[in-house]
Formats: sequence, C-alpha cells, structure tokens
Amino acid sequence: MKLKKAWLTAVAAATVWGAAGLGAAQAAEQYLGLPSYRVGPYAAGGTGVFGGWIDYMKLINEREGGVNGVKLVWQECETEYNNARGVECYERLKKQGDQQNVLFAPVSTGITFGVFERVPQDKIPLLSIGIGRSDTADGRVFPWVFPMIATYWSQASAIVGYLGQREGGMDKLKGKKIAVLYLDFAPGKEPFPVLDRLAQKWGFTTEKIAVAMPGNEQQAQWLQIRQMRPDYVILLTYGVSNPTALKTAARTGFPAERIVGWWWSGAEEDVVPAGDAAKGFVAGAFNPAGTDFAVIQDIQKLVYAKGQGDMQDPKRVGSTYYNRGVGHGIIYVEALRLAQEKFGKGKPVTGEQMRWALENLKLDEKRLEAIGAKGLMPALALSCADHEGSGRVRFQQWDGTKWVSVSDWIEPDRELVRSLVEESAAAYAKEKGITPRDCSKEQ
Repeated sequence: MKLKKAWLTAVAAATVWGAAGLGAAQAAEQYLGLPSYRVGPYAAGGTGVFGGWIDYMKLINEREGGVNGVKLVWQECETEYNNARGVECYERLKKQGDQQNVLFAPVSTGITFGVFERVPQDKIPLLSIGIGRSDTADGRVFPWVFPMIATYWSQASAIVGYLGQREGGMDKLKGKKIAVLYLDFAPGKEPFPVLDRLAQKWGFTTEKIAVAMPGNEQQAQWLQIRQMRPDYVILLTYGVSNPTALKTAARTGFPAERIVGWWWSGAEEDVVPAGDAAKGFVAGAFNPAGTDFAVIQDIQKLVYAKGQGDMQDPKRVGSTYYNRGVGHGIIYVEALRLAQEKFGKGKPVTGEQMRWALENLKLDEKRLEAIGAKGLMPALALSCADHEGSGRVRFQQWDGTKWVSVSDWIEPDRELVRSLVEESAAAYAKEKGITPRDCSKEQ
C-alpha cells in the first residue's frame, strides 16, 4: 500500500489527471493537453476558465465514467499567458505516451498566433473560442482552426447591435460619438475592421485610444475621453486594465452605464476591485455568470461536495470565467461523443477525428437542455465553411454585487461580418498559396 501511494503521489506531482487510481489506468483513456495560465497578470482568467473546464471533465468522469467508458485525462502546462512559453507548451503537450493531443486551446490570442501554422502539420485542432484571428471562421481556408461561438468581429458587431437596441434602433446611432479604449496588443486591435465598417454603415464616429500594457495607468486616456464627450465608450481591455478603466472613468466623471465591454472585461475580477465605480457597467458574454444552470449545480453536487473541485475558492464556481471554462469543456466532450459515434465508441479519438467532429458539431437548444446548459451558451451549428457556428452574444450588467442579464442573444451583422471574413481569408490564402477546400465535396 505504501508503494501504491508513493506511485500515485508521483503521478499527481507530475501531471493533473481526470482519472485517478489503478482501475482508471487500465481503462481506455482520452488524453488532452491543457496550456493553462494560473500565474501572472491574467491569472484570474486562466484559473477560472481552466478550472471550469477541468471540473466539467471531472463531472463527466464521475457521473458517466467518461465518454462511452473512455476516461478523460489531462495534463496542464503553465504558459503565464506568455507567447513563447505557450509555443513551448504546445510542443510539450503534443503527445502523452502513445496518444496524440487532440485539441489545443490556449485561451490567448498571442499563443494562438504562435502555433497557428503548426497545427495543420501536426493535425491538432486549434480551439480559439472568442479569440484569435476572426477570418479563421472560414473553414475552407483554415480547416484546423475553430474560433467558435463568437469571433472578435462578431463580438464587435454584437456590441454595436446592443448599443442600437439601447438607442431604440440602429438608425439612432447616426451622429453618435463612440470612444474605443483598447489595450495595445493584438486582441485589442482585432475588432477595428468591423467597427470601422459599421461606423460607415450607420453613421456614427469612433476615436480609438490605446492603453499601454498592462494598463494600470489610464489618466491621460480618460482625460482625452472627457474632452471628446462621447456618447459611449467601448472597452477592449483585459486583466488589471479593466478595474483601472472603471475607477479612472469614475474619477473623470464618465458614467459606468455608458461603458460597454467585450467578453474579456466582463468578469467578477474586472468589477469587484473597482468597487462602486463599476456599478452599471455592461459587458458582453457568451457564457453568462450564475449557478442556476443545471450543469453547474451538478458540478457542485458531484465534484465539490466530494472535495474534488479544481478551484481553490469554491465561491468562484458560477462566476463568468468559470462558466466560460465549463462551456469549453462542453464543446470538447460533445465533440468527443460525436467523433466516437462516427469512428467507434469506447476508444480514444485522434486529432483528425476530433477535427471532423468539431466541423460537424451541432448543439441545438434541445441538446443544451439535456446536458444542463440551456442559457449557459448559445446554440451552435458548425460546418466545413463556418468554423464559428454562432456569433451570438448577450450582455450583462454589474449591479454592484452580481451580473444581471440585460439582453437576449444578439445576432451580429452576419452579412457584413461574413463578407469581411471571406475577404480576409481569401487574401491570406493568396499570400500563402493555399487552395481553399471545396466544401461541396466534404462529408
């Protein structure tokens, strides 16, 4: 028994596994490499997202014995949200024993760019939910990249759509002035093409104002905003720059109710440090906060009640970042189910099989309700040409203690966004000498 305990301790020290004990080691296992970030300036996002994802896999192992009897196992690699470390983790996680990693999801646009051209050669799908290059939604050019739920371009369009609703119609945006406060890194600039086209379409003006990373000094920017006197501020920031923005806005007299953020600025960790300055702030979300979802309650009952939860602070279960991670886990597990249905139940799938499953994944409202995730995420339907699958975003407002939903799922301007996606993807294909797939020939 002492030897057995020592062996298990050694395994736990080297890697984080979803299946524990010798019995699980003898069963079929599905390996996943997770490039997480639990330290550094963006640790709040990393611990929440990857904690929620891991807890969902623990739930599937506990409640169902895995996916069709295949236990879920995983190994983490700390990236610190650093691009170079992320690429190192990609290489380190590519294989575990004789199993290939079947999905790489760094939850970082920079790391996504860093491995972008590696995944086709290694045949490992790149999952970039809500991040990365928006033109990768065109699966004809980017067959191994999946910017699912809502790309930055769809998110930007949904934000403008939400502002149009607040004004009483999109035509009411004509003549409005909108300041775009962005963190000066790749994700902060990604929404610009859509915002520029929508400004031209609806007649509003934008002024883009950069914040140097990490964003803990913004006095000059908010003085510029006060002089500009905009109708709204769109906040494209992350980490410490979010509460800094809200506190500085309050000091300069700009109301939080007129600030609308993207999904990187809409977590509890973004508003609680800002105190009263955050009350009324609105942010986009495609995995809203809350514990009223059946799947979150199952995690509380079957994982945390047994002391097996990944979060050091169980109070974060149901938070925005955490629920976002559960959404990642749902997509991963549902794709595994679909791959097994096509390629054989009861055995691990390959990266190529996972790619097929992601491309054919459909999660309608009926299926979301069946897995306890109704309202936790929008319905999805991917295809050979469409690797986004939704584009919908809903908005929630901070009331001082919790996030409150203030909209239904808002559709992006699909025609405008898709035309931009295809235009950009075609330019990339021409530059790289890529012949786009003919989706009519894909099964």
